Amino acid sequence: MSTSTPAPTRAPAFVAVLALAGITVSLQQTLVVPLVPQFPRLLGAAPADTAWIVTSTLLTAAVAVPIVGRVADMIGKRRVLLFCLVMLIAGSVVAALSTSLVPLIVGRALQGLSTGLIPLGISLMRDELPPARLGSAVALMSASLGVGGSLGLPLAALIAQTADWHVLFWAAGGLGVVVLLLVLALVPESSQRTGGRFDLVGAVGLAVALVSLLLAVSKGSSWGWGSATTVTLFVVAVVVLLAWAFWELRTPQPLVDLRVSARRQVLLTNAASIVFGFSMFAMSLVYPQLLQLPVETGYGLGQSILVAGLVLAPGGLCMMLMSPVSARISAASGPRTTLMIGAVVVAVGYGIGALFHAAVWQLIISSVAIACGIGLAYGAMPALIMAAVPVTQTAAANSLNNLMRALGTSFASAIAGVLLATLVTSAGAPTETAFVLVMLLGAGAALVALVIMAFVPRRPAADAAAVAPAAEAEAAVGAADETATGAAVAPARDREPPTAPVARPLVRGVVRHDGAPLAGATVTVVSNAGRQLGRAVSAADGTYAVAAVGDGEPHLLVVRADGLAHAEHLGGPGPLHREVDLRGPAVLPAPTPV
Repeated sequence: MSTSTPAPTRAPAFVAVLALAGITVSLQQTLVVPLVPQFPRLLGAAPADTAWIVTSTLLTAAVAVPIVGRVADMIGKRRVLLFCLVMLIAGSVVAALSTSLVPLIVGRALQGLSTGLIPLGISLMRDELPPARLGSAVALMSASLGVGGSLGLPLAALIAQTADWHVLFWAAGGLGVVVLLLVLALVPESSQRTGGRFDLVGAVGLAVALVSLLLAVSKGSSWGWGSATTVTLFVVAVVVLLAWAFWELRTPQPLVDLRVSARRQVLLTNAASIVFGFSMFAMSLVYPQLLQLPVETGYGLGQSILVAGLVLAPGGLCMMLMSPVSARISAASGPRTTLMIGAVVVAVGYGIGALFHAAVWQLIISSVAIACGIGLAYGAMPALIMAAVPVTQTAAANSLNNLMRALGTSFASAIAGVLLATLVTSAGAPTETAFVLVMLLGAGAALVALVIMAFVPRRPAADAAAVAPAAEAEAAVGAADETATGAAVAPARDREPPTAPVARPLVRGVVRHDGAPLAGATVTVVSNAGRQLGRAVSAADGTYAVAAVGDGEPHLLVVRADGLAHAEHLGGPGPLHREVDLRGPAVLPAPTPV
């Protein structure tokens, strides 16, 4: 493995360009919100049909995100990131030129294909940035998802009120072109690639399952939750998902490595991402409506859609401002703690909104508190994921986490939609009780995330702040090949001072080859200074246990067997549990002693 690190003078521009790209993509989420009530009149179509303008983007995004992550790990993250930007520009142009419903839906679907850009940006940062800059950069990139969504509403409302609606898409396309040129000029390609064969069966299976699930969730209220169509889609989603998981566990090169995804830290972080996605989107559904309802209702504030968007805009800025705070807390106490603090702040923000929503300034305070909590949490999620997955699966793992957030927003839209459509006044407007219930659900979802994160293993601050770039992995892999008396690969200034040998448990687990236990594999644990801490050989059933001799924190796990190699980052002093599945045929010669 190798990588190229940007020169220090380019690092700030590198981060700024990727963050701008993330904001540009996330703007598409709220780009059409001000126009949704007007589309039936503008396009001469039924409201049920114009709803596909939003649904099409949701569906293509859900399908594209995990596929884009896997392809990026295979052929290069910058290359796939450029593809995402091209799809955004193409979709914007198609939508801007459309005068009827079908072309507009096609354009919005193409825009949805760009959603995988944010996890790709996080993965590029892991590969290219030094550890000292990685924590804050990843937090900023992750927060860009919420920043773009919050800023998009007032910008779209302003354009919709002062110009033709096509200008929205011309503006989005123009911004996409600017970002594309900046990426070409300032973002390097990562040399971290897995190669291999693309899992087409897994991609098709996951696409069918996700489309069925999201269609049932997003259209269930209009079709009827007990209708044959909705029930059939739910059944198809469950059956196909089970079959897909069976396939992924047995194929040599899966689209999603479920064994890595099942690690406790990854699994629980993804679960927390779903409920946090719910919390983030609940605010976007409730506050604009509450602000725009007539004052005569007794609880509406009678504001324009532009004012409603401006109320949410400070929240987007707060998310961006909280990204360095999130990084500092993670460096001091670990991203687990950061996410838990974020959950408490979000719950408090929704509590304020549920109790006090009689004035615009009260909703501003509530939305800012919620946005600050989301900024803290979203900044910590990628750090938790990257600390528990191999460097060669960074893009795929971050993309899966991004998909979990998207599922949370879909569930929020469905559940809040049912409440706001069921609890209505005689005039057909949602009641105050409906709004309060949705806000309480947002608070409850944040508290559920808090409970989930309590079960995530603790990590020392040094490991939690950031995951070292792949350049360190290269040096550490070399260190794993040294003999017991050989010198470490790391430069002398980076080596740890010699210490008295002290045996202590370090890492244990199982080594497999294409799912079958593998005996005789060499398992090495390396410190973050490139020094070997311990070594073991897997038994007949594939199990191994590495005991450390000497001081130093475990940083990298290296497994080699018959020409196959695997390296992944570790976090924490141990004892840790890691299961490794070596994939593919052994095409390289076995390493020989130096």
